[in-house]
Amino acid sequence: MKLRSARSAVTAVAATAVLLLASTTNETSASTSSGIQPLAAPTVAVYPPIQNASIWDRFGQTSPASHHRVFSNWGYVNDWSVDIYQNPGATVVSPFGSKTSNGSTVTVRVVTMRPGCATGNLADGGWRIGLEASDNATGTVVGRADVMHVDQKPDSITVGATVGPWTRLGQTGRFRYSSCYQVNGNTGAHIHLEVINRTKYSCYINRPAGTGLGDETSIGHVGTLNSGPQQPC
Repeated sequence: MKLRSARSAVTAVAATAVLLLASTTNETSASTSSGIQPLAAPTVAVYPPIQNASIWDRFGQTSPASHHRVFSNWGYVNDWSVDIYQNPGATVVSPFGSKTSNGSTVTVRVVTMRPGCATGNLADGGWRIGLEASDNATGTVVGRADVMHVDQKPDSITVGATVGPWTRLGQTGRFRYSSCYQVNGNTGAHIHLEVINRTKYSCYINRPAGTGLGDETSIGHVGTLNSGPQQPC
């Protein structure tokens, strides 16, 4: 399995191009007309939290533009959320890239570990694992992600643990039908992902419902300067 650091080179080129574009005299008018702010440096790419193949918004009901945001970090509701689907048994991993857009290494540590549903019963929806990404060059916390509906969590995944891009956090699973988890078949098994910036707002990459994803498919960024939540990059 190739490391996610390989993908950061593409991310860095893309971020540099956006920064160069933002320095032109058209910056103000472009930002105003689109409602989206330019990327800040450094950013960290967000990837699917499922190893190998997965499916973005499989049934067209969980678009990041409108999908419910359940969790909060730093006293704020997370910026955006999406459901990413794969049948039970798929390996769940950190969604953060291993390098920033300017090439610095990224450290990801576990900051939240609790049952995902309000009942506190794992049978109702599995684990919620909260992860925090920091830029090693500056020590700056860039963003966080909540990875929800994780089954079969290893004992080594605890609050304070440092995880790599391919560290196994658990697997996708099926849980009993409840107000917290309304899934009837294996094709509905999914990870509910929520993302937030430390400052300003992160963004997602807009994709059609049912789009197939791979390990190297970027689905968003943290560290961006978007003007509000639930905005595309």
